[in-house]
Amino acid sequence: MVAITYHNHYDEDYMDEIKQKLTENGFSGDIEDSADLIEKYSHDASMFEIKPKLIIAPKTAKDVQTAVKLIADNKKSDKDLSLTARSAGTDMSGAAINDSIIVDFNRYLTEIISVNSKRAVVQPGAFYRDFDVETAKHGALLPSFPASRDLCTVGGMINNNAGGEKSLEFGKTELFVPELQFVFADGIERTVKPLNREELNTKMAQDDFEGKVYKGLFDLIEAHYDEIKAAKPHVSKNSTGYKLWDVWDRKTGVFDLTQAIIGAQGTLGFVTEGTFRLVPRTKHSGLLVLFLHDIDDLGELIPTVLKHKPATFEGFDDATFWLSIKFMPSFLKMLGPVKFIHLLLTLIPDGLMLLKGIPKLILMIEFTGETEDEVREKIKALHKDLGPLRARYEINGFEEDPTEGASEKFWIMRRYSFQLLRSKVKDKHTAPFIDDLIVNPEYLSEFLPKIRKIIKKYKLFATIAGHMGDGNFHIIPLMKLEDPNDRKKLLPAMREVNELVLHYKGSLSGEHNDGLVRGPWLEEMYGKKIVDLFRETKDIFDPQHIFNPHKKANADWNYSFSHIREHF
Repeated sequence: MVAITYHNHYDEDYMDEIKQKLTENGFSGDIEDSADLIEKYSHDASMFEIKPKLIIAPKTAKDVQTAVKLIADNKKSDKDLSLTARSAGTDMSGAAINDSIIVDFNRYLTEIISVNSKRAVVQPGAFYRDFDVETAKHGALLPSFPASRDLCTVGGMINNNAGGEKSLEFGKTELFVPELQFVFADGIERTVKPLNREELNTKMAQDDFEGKVYKGLFDLIEAHYDEIKAAKPHVSKNSTGYKLWDVWDRKTGVFDLTQAIIGAQGTLGFVTEGTFRLVPRTKHSGLLVLFLHDIDDLGELIPTVLKHKPATFEGFDDATFWLSIKFMPSFLKMLGPVKFIHLLLTLIPDGLMLLKGIPKLILMIEFTGETEDEVREKIKALHKDLGPLRARYEINGFEEDPTEGASEKFWIMRRYSFQLLRSKVKDKHTAPFIDDLIVNPEYLSEFLPKIRKIIKKYKLFATIAGHMGDGNFHIIPLMKLEDPNDRKKLLPAMREVNELVLHYKGSLSGEHNDGLVRGPWLEEMYGKKIVDLFRETKDIFDPQHIFNPHKKANADWNYSFSHIREHF
C-alpha cells in the first residue's frame, strides 16, 4: 500500500483520499460519510459525543485487514488517523466513538458459523439474541448473559468482558473464549489461543510483528510478575485495565494472549471471529423474591443466601420500582397485549402487600435444576433459613415465556429499567458515569447508605439495580447534561463515589469497562506503576496507536469532559 501525502485531518479531501485508497486496495464493504450517518455514529449509549469523519462497514475479515494495513501505513502522515470498532453501539463508557474512522462490524460480520452443544464459532457483529436462539436449539448457553442481551453483539461482549445475572454461577466472558481470530496492528489476522511454554518460545522466536507482541508482553509480565499478580482486584468481577495477571502463569506454564484482548475495548486490535465454550441449559428455574425494608439486614442476609449457592442473586431499589409503575404502559409495546395484561394481573397481590410500605430493595434469588422438585427444594431450604424476612416464590420453567410466572414481573422491572430511563424521562438524560461499581457483598450494608448519601448530596435522580451476589451495582443518574450546573456535578460526584468504592477495596467497573468515563481514574485504582504497564501493553500491541484512542489507560478526563453531549 502506498502512503498518502500529509493533509490536515479535518480536510474533506483527505478523507476522500482515504476512501479512494480503501477501494483501490480491495476493500469490498461500505464506505460512508453522509451527515445523517456521521450524526448516528457520533454517540453510543454513553453520555459522550464525538463526530467521526468516516464510517466503514467491512464485509469480510480481509476487509478488516485491508483497513488496518492502510491506516498503519499512513499513520505517520497524520497522527490523528485511527480506527474504532463498533457493533450495536450499546457501550455505556464511550468506547464505540471517535473522531476519525468508525468500523461497523454489525452490518455484515454477523455470521453464526457453527454451533453444537459445547462450542460455537461466531463473527463479532452477530447479536447475542440471535446467537442465543441457535445455542438453545442444542440445549446450550453462553452464560455471560448481559442485561443488554436483546441489544448487544457478541463482539461487544468480548471487548467489554461482559457479565450479567448468571455471572454469580458461571463467571464472565473471559472464562468462555478459548480462541479468537484477531487482526494485529500490522494488518494480519492470526489465531490467538492459550500456549504452553514450548509453543510460546516458538512464537517469540518468530521474526515478525506477532513474534514481537508475544515476546514484548511476556518480557513485560515476567519482569513485573509479582506486582502484576498482586494488582488483580479482589472482587468477583472486573472490567478495568488490561488483564495482565491472567495472561502468563508460571505455575501452569500457560501463556494466554486472549486474556489481554478480552475486555480491551478494541484498543489492541480487532476481533474478527470468536470461539465460545458453552454450558448446558438447565431445564427449570425458580425465584424467591424478598422485600427488604431495612438494608441493615443485608449484612446477615447476603452470606445466608450465598451459602445456598443460587444461580442468580439480583436486586433493584424503590426508585426502579416506582419508575416501572409510572411507565407501566410502556410494557404494552415491549410485551404485547396478552403478556401485558398478564403482567398487570400478577401485580395485584403484590400491590396489596406493598400497601404496608415500599421496600428499599427488592431482591430476586433464582435457583435452577433438572426438575421442578429439585428447584422447589432449594428455594424452600433458603426460605426456611431466612426466617422472619418477608419472602414469596414462584416456580417457572426455564424455557417458558418470561411473563408466565407471577414473579417474572420483577425480572422485567430489573431488566428494562435502563431502557425506561433512556426513553421515558423527557426532561433529563441518562448519565452513566457511576454506573458499574463493585464492592464485595460483606460491605454492602455500610456501602449502600453512603452511596445514597452522595446521590442525595448532588441532588441526582438515580436508580440502583444490580447483582447483589457480586456486589456489582448499576447507578444511572438522570441529568440535564446540557445545563452547565448539572455538568459541574459530574467530576466531584464521580470523585466521591470512586473514593468510596476504592475505600471498600472494590473496582470502578465490574462489567461496563473503562472507555472515556473510567479510564482517567485507573491510576487512582491501580497506582501509577501498574497503569504505566497498561500503557506499555498498548504500545506493544499498537505501537502507532491506530486503535481506539483516548480510551482505557490512555484516557484523559479533560478530553472526555470536553466531549460530553450538549445536544439531545
